[in-house]
Amino acid sequence: SSLYTVHTPVPAGHDYFEESLFGKYMSEFPDKLGISWQDFIDMGRTNPGTPEKFCMSTFALNTCQEANGVSYLHGIVSRKMFAPVWKGYFPEELHVGYVTNGVHLPTWMATEWKKYCERTFDRNFLDDQSNKAIWDPIRNVPDGEIWEIRKALKNKLIEYIKNQYRDNWLKNQGDPSKVITLMEKINPGALLIGFGRRFATYKRAHLLFTDLDRLAKIVNNDKCPIQFVFTGKAHPADGGGQGLIKHIVEISRRPEFLGKILFLENYDMRLARRLISGVDIWLNTPTRPLEASGTSGEKAEMNGVLNFSVLDGWWYEGYKEGAGWALTSQRTYDNQQYQDQLDAATIYHLLEDEIIPLYFAKNSKGYSPEWIQYIKNSMSQIAPGYTMKRMLDDYVARFYSKLAVRAARLEKSDFAEAREIAAWKREVADHWNEFEVESFDYQDDAAHPTVGEEYDIRIVIDRKGLKSMLGVEIVYTKENPENHQTELVTVAPFTLKKEVGSKLYFELHKKAAVYGHMRVAFRVYPVNPKLPHRMDFA
Repeated sequence: SSLYTVHTPVPAGHDYFEESLFGKYMSEFPDKLGISWQDFIDMGRTNPGTPEKFCMSTFALNTCQEANGVSYLHGIVSRKMFAPVWKGYFPEELHVGYVTNGVHLPTWMATEWKKYCERTFDRNFLDDQSNKAIWDPIRNVPDGEIWEIRKALKNKLIEYIKNQYRDNWLKNQGDPSKVITLMEKINPGALLIGFGRRFATYKRAHLLFTDLDRLAKIVNNDKCPIQFVFTGKAHPADGGGQGLIKHIVEISRRPEFLGKILFLENYDMRLARRLISGVDIWLNTPTRPLEASGTSGEKAEMNGVLNFSVLDGWWYEGYKEGAGWALTSQRTYDNQQYQDQLDAATIYHLLEDEIIPLYFAKNSKGYSPEWIQYIKNSMSQIAPGYTMKRMLDDYVARFYSKLAVRAARLEKSDFAEAREIAAWKREVADHWNEFEVESFDYQDDAAHPTVGEEYDIRIVIDRKGLKSMLGVEIVYTKENPENHQTELVTVAPFTLKKEVGSKLYFELHKKAAVYGHMRVAFRVYPVNPKLPHRMDFA
């Protein structure tokens, strides 16, 4: 009944322990489970029987029925990352699925927006919050009403920022003239861009500061004022993250950036709620593909804040043209420094040529109708798909329901089916090396078929002492010319034509559908229809 949810592809998020240390705390568990110490610790190793460290993630994969990433892209990354656990299979074939994270709308949507939505939308708005049709009326509300809510939330944030700077300056007994100058430069009419999260190095908070001269020109344009607000904390053991915070604070105190680059201390839930509702844009610049999901941008979506992010994590799925901005999901350079420089240049370009002109294309009423249209597009097209309700619905549909059904079936009649499957696995493991491929027949043209040509392959397997039913499939692969890695092209199953004693007769009749130079392999595997998926015993 267990589901392992993978939360990050970053190595630091997957713990490894030496056997000597692990044994101090876990030595009693094998006896409780009725297995040997070797069997127990091997469940945490990619290569059982070796002196590898015990990995908690590998253990979770081997002891949980299902596994999932927390976004579509993270599911792909997780399958690649965990592929070595199931040797003989390609990442695309693994059972690891995904459910994209969502956020609790009643917690993260500002009160102003909740009241407005309850008046404007269907009265069942909160109960049916993941239904796009519920959000559609936002398209037809007056632009001015949306702008007034956005202004009110921004003013709340600015007041919070001023209070925090004043209080911290007094606490630290700083030069009062500097805090007065800073207060005067905080402009409620400026385009306000926020960046708030855990300061891990892969989040690349430094990216904006790659070209300080160009950044200074952007933030010191009196006709189109723009300000950046940073906040967050680094892990106590993350020296790189702590150094990054120090670097941003130092830059924010330079004369050309004073009041234009702000760093807010004491990042907590209260500050996070102010920030994700009060800024105009939420900036996210993770290193591809290390952002598993990234819920801060989802929280911003619920408040009419537009996202500007790398196409990674949830934004890979969520991005819609005309409802935010994106940096491509593809890497151009293997060299991370070069990639950072390119991404920084792209950020500057989008700010200068698209985002800032759009925001300041204001009408006589003081707002940009085009900007409001982006907000309407964002809230109607994106926000409904990233609520906690949608996330829970997905977990129930994709995992929880089938796990509950399977668990009930396994527990029935004093775990009769579970005992049956366990006995089958023992039998297969004990006799797996006994079966033999007795014959392998194919037409001469089956070795090198042309596209559209039909061919037949026949295989006879003698199971010998192995009682389990077997399956056979042909696996086509090719080499990627760029990275020289073997990639899966297609898999085709053989049909069991007959069974005579211990012998199984398989046949494949296929039409060649893929062209090019490929490698071919045949895979034999044990078959048990009571397994949830092949990775359960691979």
